[in-house]
Amino acid sequence: MRITKLLTASCVALTLALGGCASNLSGDSYSRDEARKVQTVRLGTVEMLRPVKIEGTKTPIGAGAGAVVGGVGGSAIGGGRGAAVAAVIGAVAGGLLGAMTEEGLTRTQGVEITVREDDGSLRAYVQQVQENEVFRVGDRVRIMTVDGTSRVAH
Repeated sequence: MRITKLLTASCVALTLALGGCASNLSGDSYSRDEARKVQTVRLGTVEMLRPVKIEGTKTPIGAGAGAVVGGVGGSAIGGGRGAAVAAVIGAVAGGLLGAMTEEGLTRTQGVEITVREDDGSLRAYVQQVQENEVFRVGDRVRIMTVDGTSRVAH
């Protein structure tokens, strides 16, 4: 019974930790460091759109949390030396599973927006898809750049 509660608590902690790793890569999301900084604004017309996948984060948090959960779960199997071996196997398997889970949970749908800017240059920008902002070929858009990070908006 105690092991079940510990495993449940560990799974909840893993889920919360991984949720905290997710970052927003949409066009209307700014980091704290970008706020209140002057941005360069360019104008252009959308030439082409292509759906892309933005891979998830790969931090030590997912692997570490998975290893803890796997180790605790493995140690509950058997007794003595068998429990120690099961704990090690559980920790390794849990670490791998935790890393894959983190990457999968933080993966997001993106869009590659190719823009013909008013100066004649053709550039592509990738950002997370937003429900409230749909781009179409021919749309006039603004490209805002601050500290090397660009975003496209209507």
